[in-house]
Amino acid sequence: MILIADSGSTKTDWRILAEDGTINQARTIGFNPFYQDAQVIYTEISQKLVPLITGKVNRIYFYGAGCAGEEKCAIVKDGLLRAFPEAEAEVYSDLVGAARALCGHEPGIACILGTGSNSCLYDGEKIVAQRAPLGFWLGDEGSGGHLGKTLVQQFLLGELPDDLAARFDKRYQLGKNREARLEVLDHAYSKPSPNLYFASFSKFLFDNRSHPFAYRIIYRSFTEFFEKYLVKYENYQQYKVHFVGSVAFYYSDILRQVANDKGVAVRNILESPIAGLALYHQRNLNL
Repeated sequence: MILIADSGSTKTDWRILAEDGTINQARTIGFNPFYQDAQVIYTEISQKLVPLITGKVNRIYFYGAGCAGEEKCAIVKDGLLRAFPEAEAEVYSDLVGAARALCGHEPGIACILGTGSNSCLYDGEKIVAQRAPLGFWLGDEGSGGHLGKTLVQQFLLGELPDDLAARFDKRYQLGKNREARLEVLDHAYSKPSPNLYFASFSKFLFDNRSHPFAYRIIYRSFTEFFEKYLVKYENYQQYKVHFVGSVAFYYSDILRQVANDKGVAVRNILESPIAGLALYHQRNLNL
């Protein structure tokens, strides 16, 4: 039996591949070794995942946020092996997971547009080039965090058209509410995970994407992602370009328009990589 996990900071999607080819699924909290230790990972898995499994787990493939470098990967691996001591475990970054889910064994450019953004050039087996992600404050163009931050900034600076500003203020009540504005600044500079906070505002853009100004915010954010990252891969136009993540999935029409305007042919756009990862490992079993 094989376990496959796609983990973000809020949830982990699991696929359970049995020897007879059947696939079951499960969900636990998200794991990030920057914030959780092996004991926390073990406790959650032993309580929520282990009771669902009947049979011996031989191998675990874990793809997760924060799984960069041997030290952080070792924390996750330790937690996994405490729960499944007879298994072999391999831990990879979420970007490797995205590449395998999107490209399989073919070369391509894999991009993540979710709460944050990332990308890589994949040769069909491994990542061979990556444009350095700079995180929420210095990068993340095209992401939910970037969209929300741009929207809130333009509202607070009085740059939104009156009709769109009125809709925004009715929904979030930030206009004349001094305490609400101070709360925005508190989330931005004092509280943890400002990317998650500002990404929550991107839903407003989705609901109002037919408004020309809201459309332009989305279009420009995606354009910046293409110009700062994607087009800087050598011979990028020769590769298939794929996207995964909630922002890429729900704004796929605008994303494809930006790609077309940049002369880039976009292929797969997935909301989550877990189904693609299950297929990837299923095919490997049949090799």
